[in-house]
Amino acid sequence: MTQTASPTTTLTRLLNAVERIGNKLPDPALLFVSLMLIVFVASWLFSSMSFDVIDPRSKAPLQVVNLLSGASLTAFLSNMVNVFVTFPPLGVVLVSMLGLGIAEHVGFINAVLRALMQVTIKSLLTPMVAFVAILSHYAVDAGYVLVTPLAGVIFYAAGRHPLAGIAAAFASVSGAYSATFFLPTSLDPLLANITLAAANIIDPAHQVSPINNLYFTFSSSLLVVLIVWFLTDRIIEPRLKSTPIDGDTSSIDKFDPLNAVERRAMWAALGSMALALILLLLSAMSSDSAWRSPSGSLTATDAPLMRSIVPLIFLLFLIPGVIYGSMVGTVKSHRDIVAGMSKAMSTMGYYLVLVFCCAIFIAAFSQSNLGVLIAVEGAEFLKAAQMPIAVTLVGIILLTASVNLLIGSASAKWTLLAPIFVPMLMQLGISPDLTQAAYRVGDSSSNIITPLMPYFPLVVVFCQKYVKNTGIGTVVALMLPYSITFMVIWTAYLLAYWALGLPLGPGSSYTYG
Repeated sequence: MTQTASPTTTLTRLLNAVERIGNKLPDPALLFVSLMLIVFVASWLFSSMSFDVIDPRSKAPLQVVNLLSGASLTAFLSNMVNVFVTFPPLGVVLVSMLGLGIAEHVGFINAVLRALMQVTIKSLLTPMVAFVAILSHYAVDAGYVLVTPLAGVIFYAAGRHPLAGIAAAFASVSGAYSATFFLPTSLDPLLANITLAAANIIDPAHQVSPINNLYFTFSSSLLVVLIVWFLTDRIIEPRLKSTPIDGDTSSIDKFDPLNAVERRAMWAALGSMALALILLLLSAMSSDSAWRSPSGSLTATDAPLMRSIVPLIFLLFLIPGVIYGSMVGTVKSHRDIVAGMSKAMSTMGYYLVLVFCCAIFIAAFSQSNLGVLIAVEGAEFLKAAQMPIAVTLVGIILLTASVNLLIGSASAKWTLLAPIFVPMLMQLGISPDLTQAAYRVGDSSSNIITPLMPYFPLVVVFCQKYVKNTGIGTVVALMLPYSITFMVIWTAYLLAYWALGLPLGPGSSYTYG
């Protein structure tokens, strides 16, 4: 079958321009180093100037610190190692990945996702795909390489268009990246720690809960499932009826269900996870529980329970992973457990480089006082503009979504934007918790329409298995309705959530000061 070239549309030309510009940007690690050098030069230029600005921390006139002075430069270099190893997101991600790495290595996560995808009827296939895709957020990026192609297989086996399944899964894995069910993912404490570092620029005593957006992201996941269900079944799949399936599908029917051993192992592992959660709940219920803060709260930022979120994620995936692996034979000795941890850590090399560059950039930005200067001046501008808080939040969401077209990493973008957004809006009385929630909406919504997102080319390959001439434009055309709808409805949902005063998460607030 001869394929004709698709006409060049305005959207295609725009995406091509974005891709060309994005390809000219340096690697995110080098980008942070470049920004740090700019901070050094800017600190030298502005250090000799006087500003009619009061430092909100000391209540004294604000002075920019010259980072190129002998004292500042030697202090920066002598603290560099400590800045890196104490950077809050570093331990959060590494410890979480140790537990998740084992669960993925032994096949436990794979088994759970396969089981969930099999126990649904055809008419409920789309919401189940969306549910499983959001659930895969606990496995970090496993949803991209596991759930997305699996959704295409299951849709095809059910007599539905496989590209619709891939689109639904991709939208839920990536477009709803900040949505989560039940428990926090590693992204929650990761972003919260970046928010904390940014808030401490202007208020060193301020605390941010590691699950400060949990209620909002949980309720958002239900909203996402409904959106994906409606768009896939009513808009995306009807449009695909005229798209022929001309790829090699000869091996697709060989999709294997869980065998008896895998099923028993999966239920035993899930049972151990449920038992662990019940024991945790029982141990936290008493008024004198060791999990409580000195004030008796379980959700206060100084409560041991809140400080143990990441280790608990580690254990809640480690224990079931070991049980599952022992029963199916993927864990024969302790060496297999160590191998799972090692495999997870072997994928973190680039992340360590990125974290080092992020950490020293934030340290330089904070030490120079430029962040406080921008925050205070920006707050004064916004106060003078007298824009409603709702308009400010929408602006943050749109700006984040635009930056996301060029920088794909959620943590990298927030590391870049948080030192500006968070302190500036704190000066307007907007809490870091609400600022972070607005960022998460903008970051997630545009993930699925940028070719610069690392997994975007992989989705194109998945689609080419069924439709040979699939290209970037094909996938963008599939995902654009999801992206626009997420942006509009999710933004409206956040504004309604804020207007009603519903709590964003444990220990969170809407206002600062």
